[in-house]
Amino acid sequence: MNPLTFDLRDLPPTLPLFPLPSALLLPGSQLPLNIFEPRYLAMIEDALQTPERIIGMVQPLNDDGTLFDVGCAGRISYFQESGDGRYMIALTGICRFTLQAEQLTDRGYRRATIDWGRFADDLKSSDDRIADRDKLLDVMKKYFSVMSFEADWTQIEQSGNEQIMNTLAAVCPFDVAEKQALLEAQGLAKRADLLIAIMEMALHEEESGNDARH
Repeated sequence: MNPLTFDLRDLPPTLPLFPLPSALLLPGSQLPLNIFEPRYLAMIEDALQTPERIIGMVQPLNDDGTLFDVGCAGRISYFQESGDGRYMIALTGICRFTLQAEQLTDRGYRRATIDWGRFADDLKSSDDRIADRDKLLDVMKKYFSVMSFEADWTQIEQSGNEQIMNTLAAVCPFDVAEKQALLEAQGLAKRADLLIAIMEMALHEEESGNDARH
């Protein structure tokens, strides 16, 4: 469930864009960021002057500056100056969007016209149910073991499905295409299925690599 109460009418028609590979923001999740490039320092300063304090997170599609056409809007929910010219911020995900057109601002960052319609349901209370929570947790435990990740399993098992999946999607070393697929998944159930498939594929590749080394 989205912790911020926004209505579709509250969301602006354009957003400043922060292109960052492998940085995944989902509705309701938190994303800490360390801002140091001058153009993005300017972007944060400009965003803080608006009532919404919203920027758009989007992944680059390739090295030529082309962006994926789906991103997620985040509200600056925490902001601190570091003392050495950087900003430490945290974004809270609000709603995904589709990019329509973009232009370069005179401050050096990109601003895009946004369509919210495809993902308007992000602003509603989500159905936290998934088809097989036990399977998700089982595959997650195997994946964490192979990756040598530590986890508080008691805490995880007490957490809601959306919280578990948001954390998984953000912290696991999935590639850009996998993170984009997780972002664009329609509904928690489909995102859960995709997470299971990605982790099972990684486990299979690890097992195949071990077999080849023996």
